[in-house]
Amino acid sequence: MEKVAIKNSVKKVVAKVLKIAETEIADNANYIFALGADSMQRMLLIAAVEEEFNIEMDVEKAQEVQTIDGAVDFISNYL
Repeated sequence: MEKVAIKNSVKKVVAKVLKIAETEIADNANYIFALGADSMQRMLLIAAVEEEFNIEMDVEKAQEVQTIDGAVDFISNYL
């Protein structure tokens, strides 16, 4: 899967979980500072990404990812 496709899917998931428009999500957006995700929402994001891509990620390492671009790189390692 190409990184552009991964990025589009990640933005779709983030928009759904955080209840914001995909157009409001910059590629370098930080989940906490730019998008306002709290710790519960970050866990929901991890679960939603696992479901979207049908993968199982290392949760501790996934929690260290803080940006959309970081998530794309992280997820691409599982695909």
